[in-house]
Amino acid sequence: MSSLVIAEHDNSSIKPSTLNTITAAAQCGGDVHVLVAGHNAGAAAAAAAQIAGVAKVIHVEGEGFGHGLAENVGAQVVSMAGAYSHLLFPATAFGKNIAPRVAAKLDVSQVSDITKVDSPDTFERPIYAGNAIATVQSTDAIKVITVRTTGFDAAATEGGSASVETPVAAGASADVHFLGSEIARNDRPELTAAKIIVSGGRALGSSEKFMEIMTPLADKLGAAMGASRAAVDAGYAPNDWQVGQTGKIVAPQLYVACGISGAIQHLAGMKDSKVIVAINKDAEAPIFSVADYGLEADLFVAVPDLVAAL
Repeated sequence: MSSLVIAEHDNSSIKPSTLNTITAAAQCGGDVHVLVAGHNAGAAAAAAAQIAGVAKVIHVEGEGFGHGLAENVGAQVVSMAGAYSHLLFPATAFGKNIAPRVAAKLDVSQVSDITKVDSPDTFERPIYAGNAIATVQSTDAIKVITVRTTGFDAAATEGGSASVETPVAAGASADVHFLGSEIARNDRPELTAAKIIVSGGRALGSSEKFMEIMTPLADKLGAAMGASRAAVDAGYAPNDWQVGQTGKIVAPQLYVACGISGAIQHLAGMKDSKVIVAINKDAEAPIFSVADYGLEADLFVAVPDLVAAL
């Protein structure tokens, strides 16, 4: 049977997380279909049709889908589920909001955060903050899966020629309404999609020092900015910068960790980065165990020197 990928999008373009999820879906076997449920989302559906490996795009329109409300998108997925063996969501806030609802409605077990497809019914996923890998086999007729995007390459955004269907949408829930949102504006790359990330830890001491030390380095590298949970909890950086098990899972080409000790929760969110650079004055800091390059130095001296050298 076919696999259905529930696309994360902004009604005009497809989010990068969807591309990794499509790659995972292709490894499950059968055709890959993509659901684009949105409001005035024709541009997103057209973009999805161009993705390599996609056989069909199902474009469902309705005001209730405009903001990705889990109740409405979930109901649409459930109404279509019988035609598919696999329903795949990116393991982002979007996917994690909808997938459990779909699994509950279908009375099946969810397979969460997969990093590898061994066979159509067997998957690998990290447990114990990434220190062990569990192999999970699902016997459910319909498999509801969230995909850790760092575990799969992104599908090519061009080269596909999928057909686009526009079926009638499932009815929107009368019990839920979108009231508004407060969106933090950021001129830097999105953290989960950035190729370079510079992160700071609690050792920076204050929000003022965090910005004073880390911003010039991020500017020089054209990088996104991240932070450890300790730095976020201390108020040095905003919540959406948090990298780790309880934050965002990232795998950039370059990850620069400044003043981060390397607690297991943080390592779980960034240890798949291609190149890891650690700057810490504690030679015993766990971050050095995963770093490709380590500098035992005072970050308040080393980082400005690095910026000057760049």
